[in-house]
Amino acid sequence: MKPTLKKILAFFLIGFFISGPALFADDIKTRMKNRLPTILELKAKGIVGENNKGYLEFIGGKKEKADVVAAENEDRQAVYEAIAKQQSTTVELVGKRRALQISQKADSGDWLQDASGKWYQKK
Repeated sequence: MKPTLKKILAFFLIGFFISGPALFADDIKTRMKNRLPTILELKAKGIVGENNKGYLEFIGGKKEKADVVAAENEDRQAVYEAIAKQQSTTVELVGKRRALQISQKADSGDWLQDASGKWYQKK
């Protein structure tokens, strides 16, 4: 019995919806992992810090590797959106929670932004 085009299409769509989010997450995870050495270098140089919303932000006027910072923040936004949807909350709340986690795990010397918006270096 030959499979019909409708059956093939249905099978493809079911497979996509089952594995699509996982593949999407794996893709983001890979990109973020690949960017990590550059981000750590930017943090060590004091060029970027972690803001109180869970995103990277430039400290001062130097905007080195702006494309990497923008790509990281876009992927973080996508991750926060997925978590917010899963937990029935807002992207902003997810970002703020992540910012707290990041600040707790940050290395000495990393620039962080407190809840009031003030920048400080972790000791």
